[in-house]
Amino acid sequence: MTDFVYRRQFAIEWGHCDPAGIVFNARFYEFFDRSTWLMFEAALGIPLQDLAKTYDIVGIPLVGAQAKFMAPAAFGDLAEMESRVLDIRRSSFDVEHRMSVKGALAAEGLETRVWAARHPDDPLRMQARAIPDDVIAKFKRL
Repeated sequence: MTDFVYRRQFAIEWGHCDPAGIVFNARFYEFFDRSTWLMFEAALGIPLQDLAKTYDIVGIPLVGAQAKFMAPAAFGDLAEMESRVLDIRRSSFDVEHRMSVKGALAAEGLETRVWAARHPDDPLRMQARAIPDDVIAKFKRL
């Protein structure tokens, strides 16, 4: 487990919800994805749009995701998200998300992502690349 923990708050908007005003389950994956990208921006200290150029990658594509839903989130709620990198391997990593509403854990998520660059023989394909030591160090700095 790494030491860097990213926290954010955000409002549940009507567009996140089904007609009953409850967050549609697929939206939680959106919340997780957004938190991962914001966590990288915070940890690395570079704007998201510069991540690919700075590290010569195409991005950090999602290759696996799962979620558990414990309590509903509804239109107008203030959500609190806590995200952290659980495990960093050579070219992939796992991100844990915990989302609370009104002090209660509403959802947990787990993403597996890959540090991906363009394939040298075919620029339309991607290939995993080793995560740089300086990136790993920034997630262990706190």
